[in-house]
Amino acid sequence: MLTNERYELILKKLATYKTVKITELVEATGASESTIRRDLTELETLNKLQRIHGGATMPDRDMQELSISAKSEKYFSEKVKVASLAASLVKEGDFIYLDAGTTTFHMIPFLKDRNITVVTNGLTHVESLTDYGISTYLIGGHVKATTGALVGQQARNSLKQYHFNKCFLGTNGVDPVHGYSTPDPDEVTVKSLAAEQSRTTYIVADHSKVNRNSFIKFLSIEEAVLLIDEIPDDILNELEEKTLVKVVQK
Repeated sequence: MLTNERYELILKKLATYKTVKITELVEATGASESTIRRDLTELETLNKLQRIHGGATMPDRDMQELSISAKSEKYFSEKVKVASLAASLVKEGDFIYLDAGTTTFHMIPFLKDRNITVVTNGLTHVESLTDYGISTYLIGGHVKATTGALVGQQARNSLKQYHFNKCFLGTNGVDPVHGYSTPDPDEVTVKSLAAEQSRTTYIVADHSKVNRNSFIKFLSIEEAVLLIDEIPDDILNELEEKTLVKVVQK
């Protein structure tokens, strides 16, 4: 098969399945694994795809953080299911940290009438938390316009005074090798510190984040429990070699 024919086949598979494995492309094209890897590298250079562990996915057109309103429209029902699972892990008397983000925001109604204390860097979370009668502390810091997250050194200084039973963090990427990632270096420092201050750290994610890498890593896979709506079996097995994964029951 000629190079251009391989490129066309790879891109057609990506258009159909969104993600492809190197082993599948080797079988489909009859080319060697090294040839397919070179093809993927070249197509990534042309911004036709994004390399991931063991294959490729559609290119990430948005390395910048989406706004809260834009995020809230994507995978709404999946996020609510993950939020319900996450909230079920919160016990009476817990001190918890809720990261800014849409999935953590959806946890709030499920926490109603719990005797808990919440610390958050999510400016958009505060009204809902207080409406549900949840004891709430908002850390200080610079307000990130797109997401309403409080970030920066002041946020870190404020966060250092707290210790948590559990913290719940959002992510833009879940990769078995490269861990959890986000587009914003300022958010990295807050997320990683919240994890350090917590006995148990949970990552809340919908399936669209799997096998994706954003700009900068904030935790390794081993450092948190993953809560997710669904995940392919092969990736689940790979992740479970490193950490606990809880998948929403269908």
